[in-house]
Amino acid sequence: MLAVTAADHPAPGPDRPAPRPDGPVAVLANPTAGRGRHRGLLPRLLDRLAESGRPVRLLEAGTAAEAEVVCHQAVADGIAALVTVGGDGTVHRGLQAVAGTAVRFGPVPAGTGNDFAADTGFPADPLAAVEVIAAALRDGRSRPVDLARLTGPDGATRWYGAVLAAGFDAIVNERANRMRFPRGPRRYDLAILVELARLRPRRYALRLDGRPLDVDAALVAVGNTASYGGGMRVCPDADPTDGLLDVVIGGRFDRRTLIRVKPRIYQGAHVRHPLVSTHRARTVELSAEGITTYADGERALALPVTVTAVPGAVRLLR
Repeated sequence: MLAVTAADHPAPGPDRPAPRPDGPVAVLANPTAGRGRHRGLLPRLLDRLAESGRPVRLLEAGTAAEAEVVCHQAVADGIAALVTVGGDGTVHRGLQAVAGTAVRFGPVPAGTGNDFAADTGFPADPLAAVEVIAAALRDGRSRPVDLARLTGPDGATRWYGAVLAAGFDAIVNERANRMRFPRGPRRYDLAILVELARLRPRRYALRLDGRPLDVDAALVAVGNTASYGGGMRVCPDADPTDGLLDVVIGGRFDRRTLIRVKPRIYQGAHVRHPLVSTHRARTVELSAEGITTYADGERALALPVTVTAVPGAVRLLR
């Protein structure tokens, strides 16, 4: 799926159509997620969902922008639930449509990075995850979890479920997306090398629930859940049910320090480094020059942005 930079749809709210109790389950599947390794599972996943006793409707989309359009249209048509089959990027597209509505949501992890599904308690195996979702559909069961709402100065809005990257990782992603070669994972590896050579702390201006904080930093992440990048626990204590955002700031790292600290993020041990600080807030205002943020691994909005924790913004089929 291709990345989009801003929402073309109004923010969800109480005026959005309510789901029909007898409505179908819509499925957004990304066949290229996880380099296509789960492509052959889709018919079995759809059959398992149909066993919940509800009609299943597979949504057709060729691009990320189309995916968001068809998800919004499905919600407007009165679906009872939306299920995504893919990674965090596919989840991100679906969340734009269901956030703030009563439409229930189920992520089937089938991508390279499945951080939102993992951090909200879904099994890593796609078939096991769809069994959990189908059982919740049969039983009429769901549970609310928080989302983060990202707003730009022009009013553009994005929702995300996992982590907003606004430092070195976002800069690397932006460079990798501008590169035409090499293809595959090597492009990202090359982007890391280029940005490591150019590494310099940036000046950030933050307001945490109105409290100002100005820092020089190389790493800034705002987490609704703990992980990004396929299991990197950058905000290790983030809880998507506490109504708060976790902010992790890695200060004036030089190249050698960043290379040493980066592997520790997988265990969340980086927060013990003296150059790392952690904070919690309901609202985070974040500004810096020349940085485009990435939310759930997807290109989002350029700084400055305001990030707001929205309690119970999505109902998960668990």
